[in-house]
Amino acid sequence: MGVGGLAMHQWAFETKTFRQMHGKEGGGTGVDEEFAARSFENVGAWILGRNMFGPLRGSWGDESWKGWWGDTPPYHVPVFVLTHYERPPLEMNGGTTFYFVKDGIEDAAKQAAAAAGGKDVRVGGGVSTIQQYLRAGVIDEMHLVVSPVMLGAGEKFWNLDMVKLGFRVTQHVMSERVMHLVMEKKR
Repeated sequence: MGVGGLAMHQWAFETKTFRQMHGKEGGGTGVDEEFAARSFENVGAWILGRNMFGPLRGSWGDESWKGWWGDTPPYHVPVFVLTHYERPPLEMNGGTTFYFVKDGIEDAAKQAAAAAGGKDVRVGGGVSTIQQYLRAGVIDEMHLVVSPVMLGAGEKFWNLDMVKLGFRVTQHVMSERVMHLVMEKKR
């Protein structure tokens, strides 16, 4: 997420949806909560890049790392993690099983679509993973959040010509903390 990257997600950490996912009470309502809740509707599978699963590089080693989220990840559906190294599926509490895919973005997309059973497949990042799927032309809609924080080093997301890729902004909503943008591919 780059240096200081967690600050750009502060809006989400305080929503009712996020707090419930982590076994906490309370949480904000309003625009940010609406977008947070909406992001988990009709999702049948996720695709993540290796960095979104964990900070490990190279081979998996002893495979003790099970993700950033503890024993109960927030996904509750199958998750396909792009990697260059084999690892057996990892079944977690709450209905999440991580499958580690070595054969590229197309294979991960096929597996995720089959597992989703007609529901949406969500590409959760990171930057490189999202850019690969955008270039492949398989993302139909994106929810982007513009957060007023300064970041240090990290990957640049905006090095793609979104207009050339066929996207347009279909919704933009300001909250007290951030601006939510929904971009859809022209049909």
